[in-house]
Amino acid sequence: MVEPKPELARSHTYTAASAAAMPHQRSPIPEPPLLATPSSSASGLAVKDSRVRAFYEILSRVPPAEVESVLSRCGITPLPEHVDVVLRLCYAFPAAAVKFFRWSGLSLKHTHYAWNLMVDILGKNRMFEPMWDAIRSMKQEGALSIATFASAFGSYCAAGLIKEAVMTFDVMDRYGIPQDVVVVNSLLSAICREDGRMADAADFFDRVKATVAPDADTFAILLEGWEKEGNVTRAKNTFGEMVIRVGWNAKNMSAYDAFLITLVRGSQPDEAVKFLKVMKGKNCLPGLKFFGNALHILIQQNDHVHALALWNIMVTDSGLIPSLSMCNSMITLLCNNGNLDAAYRLLDEMPYYGVFPDPLTYNTIFDCMIRNKRAREAESFFTEMRKNEQLPSPKNCAAAIRMFFDQYNPSAAVEVWGFVTEVFVSLDNECANELLLGFRELGRLSELRRYADEMLDRGVELRASTVEKLKTAFYKAGRQDAYDRILRRLKQH
Repeated sequence: MVEPKPELARSHTYTAASAAAMPHQRSPIPEPPLLATPSSSASGLAVKDSRVRAFYEILSRVPPAEVESVLSRCGITPLPEHVDVVLRLCYAFPAAAVKFFRWSGLSLKHTHYAWNLMVDILGKNRMFEPMWDAIRSMKQEGALSIATFASAFGSYCAAGLIKEAVMTFDVMDRYGIPQDVVVVNSLLSAICREDGRMADAADFFDRVKATVAPDADTFAILLEGWEKEGNVTRAKNTFGEMVIRVGWNAKNMSAYDAFLITLVRGSQPDEAVKFLKVMKGKNCLPGLKFFGNALHILIQQNDHVHALALWNIMVTDSGLIPSLSMCNSMITLLCNNGNLDAAYRLLDEMPYYGVFPDPLTYNTIFDCMIRNKRAREAESFFTEMRKNEQLPSPKNCAAAIRMFFDQYNPSAAVEVWGFVTEVFVSLDNECANELLLGFRELGRLSELRRYADEMLDRGVELRASTVEKLKTAFYKAGRQDAYDRILRRLKQH
């Protein structure tokens, strides 16, 4: 059997070095950078060395069969650092890269980095036979490392060859690389990165966990995979096994975050709340990142009940400080679901968090009061907004004028109109129309005519529908002359 060809160091792979540096700070599917991200052109990297540019021009333009002869005639002697940079540029030219690697090796000893790059180029281009030739040569050179096999895992998995990736793991000991938990995590990471492959990851994990004890990172990788797949049942099973095998530890937060988000996104927020209460007792409550993500999901689901439960855990039990945007999003959710009391309570609590409301905060609550016809509270809140220099929007002003007239409170409507005339440089046409229509509904035509004259003096535009309703009101009251005067003035504009 031909040994499966491991992919060379991918731009993102799981390595021992990265694990040591950030043991439990994981991305959703762990991909710590091993090598620089490959580029297909010299412009992709800041290449200043003229010799590197010369090599790149040869490899990118000369047919592979002629590369070595052209390199031999170019008169440039390569240095190890030149080889490293040139190979990083040549992922799109694997055959030429092989020729360059071979030619440069005649005059220098390649770095381990260059060997890994060569394996990576071959693997990414699915040239698995030559890749294994390179790995065998690396063994003879003493250049093999976990990074080499991590690259191989990634190449096979990216190509959909999960079986070959597992076979690569199985033969590692022949190459002097122990099959420890770091290697297991590397292969699991590579499998989990690919969509729809979590069953393969679980099968591999079940096969090796008896001989290689999993660590916290192992479970974090799996839980992030189940989160990506949205598999709540498997996430619960994996989480339970993690607690049994590695216990509770606040450093395992990436695993906890992934598990809890899986529950929230999987429409099981009740379960998430239950686990959070358990985690509180273990001093393992997650941080602001989880709560922000969870609240975002619940807001998208319009679930204000569980969002409020999570919010209380976040600020009361965890003592975390929410951001202004989180407060505004929470207030918006509560207002959209008619829970104005909770929204107003949160507004009052914001200063205790060191977060101060902005115009969006106030306008969201003001809009909710208007929509729910809570005229008395809206009138008081309007005064509070002006006092705190948080100006209501023109849209809310128009809606407030309409609502106050509907609730038989014309004095409050006039107060809002007075604010509009004081604050806004150009009067809002919508507010003006609503004021006139409100007086028309109450039959207060003298005030209607007076405000209409003031509006026309200031260039306000009246809607055709508004003008027609005014005509009906004035004619019905036998005051055609008043309407005709307004009409003449409109025609003069």
